[in-house]
Amino acid sequence: MSPAIPILLALALGLIGWLAARARAWALRKDARAAGADLHSLPGYHAWYVALWTVVPATLFAATWMAISPGLILTRVMAHPAAASLPAFGIKRDAILAEAQALASGQLMAGFQPESAALVEPFRAALGQFNLIGIVATLALGLAGGGFAYLRLRPGFTARTRVERAVMAGLLAASLVAILTTFGILASLLFETARFFQIVSPGDFLFGTHWGPDPMSDPSTTQGSNYGAVPLFWGTIFIGAIIAMVVAIPLGLMSAIFLTQYATPTLRKWMKPLLEILAGVPTVVYGYFAALTVAPVIRDFGHLIGISSASSESALAAGLVMGIMIIPFVSSMADDSIAAVPQAMRDGSLAMGATKSETIKKVLIPAALPGIVAGVMLAVSRAIGETMIVVMAAGATARLSANPFETMTTVTFQIVAMLTGEGSFDHPATLSAFALGMVLFLVTLMLNFIALRVVKHFREAYE
Repeated sequence: MSPAIPILLALALGLIGWLAARARAWALRKDARAAGADLHSLPGYHAWYVALWTVVPATLFAATWMAISPGLILTRVMAHPAAASLPAFGIKRDAILAEAQALASGQLMAGFQPESAALVEPFRAALGQFNLIGIVATLALGLAGGGFAYLRLRPGFTARTRVERAVMAGLLAASLVAILTTFGILASLLFETARFFQIVSPGDFLFGTHWGPDPMSDPSTTQGSNYGAVPLFWGTIFIGAIIAMVVAIPLGLMSAIFLTQYATPTLRKWMKPLLEILAGVPTVVYGYFAALTVAPVIRDFGHLIGISSASSESALAAGLVMGIMIIPFVSSMADDSIAAVPQAMRDGSLAMGATKSETIKKVLIPAALPGIVAGVMLAVSRAIGETMIVVMAAGATARLSANPFETMTTVTFQIVAMLTGEGSFDHPATLSAFALGMVLFLVTLMLNFIALRVVKHFREAYE
C-alpha cells in the first residue's frame, strides 16, 4: 500500500467537503433572500472554508505520519525474534532490511539475501498495521475538521474573512521558507566551520599560502600549514571576478546598448531571446566546451607566443567560458535599466544638441547605473559560485600566480573534492569544505550588500 494514500484521501475529503458546503451555502442564500437578506460571503467562500478545515489538518497529519512511520515500522520489525540473527550494524544489515521491506511491499519479487526471507512477514504485518493507522487517523481528522466547519455555516457567517486570513497565513508561511532555509544553511555552516577551526587555526586557514589537505591522513597529525586557503581565494577571484568580468561586462553592456538604442524592433525581437538562451545552457555543457574547444586553443596560443607553462587546463579557459555564460545576466539587467530611463531625459539631451552617442554616455548610462551595477554584482556572485566549468577546464592545482595560462583551482572545486572523497566527516579535510563554503557565503553576501548600497546611492542621485 502506498504511503501517499492518506494524503490522497485528505484531498478527496476536501473535494467532498467543498461540494457539500457549496450546496449548503446556495440553499442558505436562497432562504436568506426569501427573507429579504443575503449571505455575508459568497457561496464559494463557504465552500473553501469547509475544504480548508477538511484538508489542512488531515494533510498535516498524513505528511507527519509518512515521515515517522518508517522508523516505527523498523522498530517493530527489529523487536521481532526473526531480527535477532541480524548483524549488529553495517552495510550488510541495512541491505537485508531494505530487501525484506521491498519484498513485503511488493517492490521486489525475489530476494538475493537469504536472511531477508524471515523478515518479510514481520515487515508485511508492520506495514499493514501502520498504514491502516495512518488511513484511519487521516479520515477521522478530515471528517472531524470538515464536520466542525460545515456545522458553522450560517447566513451571517464571515467565511470570506476567515478564508482570506488562512490564505494570508499560507502566504506568510511560504515567504518564511526562504528565510528559514537561509538560517538553516547558515547554522549548519557555522557549526561545521566551528568544528574545523577547533582543529585548524583560523589564521592558518585564512592567511596560509599552501593548500594540501589529505583526507586519508591521521587526523591527530593534522598540520594547519596544509590548510592555507589563500591560493583558493585568489583562484576564485582571478577566474570568476577578473577574467570572467573582463569578458562579461563589456560584451553584456554593449549588447544592451545596441539592443535598446540602435537595433530595429525586428532585430531586437530576434536577438534578445537568442542572447538570453545562453543563460539556459547547462553549465556542464559550458564545461565541455571549455575543456574540449577553448582550452586546447589557449594552450596552443600560449606555446605560440613563447609561454612554455601554458597548460591544457588553465584559468584563462575557464574564465573566458564563464564570462560568456554570464553575459545574459549583465545584458538583461542593463537592457531593462536603460529601457526604463524616462524618454524625457533622452529628448532633453538630444534637444540640447547632444549626439546619440553622447546621450548614451552622459545621460542614459549614469541614469541606468543602479540596474547595471546590480546586474554586474549578480554576475559576479554567479561566477564565484560556478563549479562545473572550473572542474572541467581550470584544473585542481592550488596556485598563487597571475599567469592565466597556468592551471588554477577555486573554492567551489575544492568543496566538491573534499565532500566527494572517501574521508570521514570528522576529518579536518572534509570539514574544510564547510569552512570554504562559509567564506563563499560571506563573500556573496558582501557583494549583495555592496550592490544594494551602490543602487541606493545612485537612485537617490538620479531620482
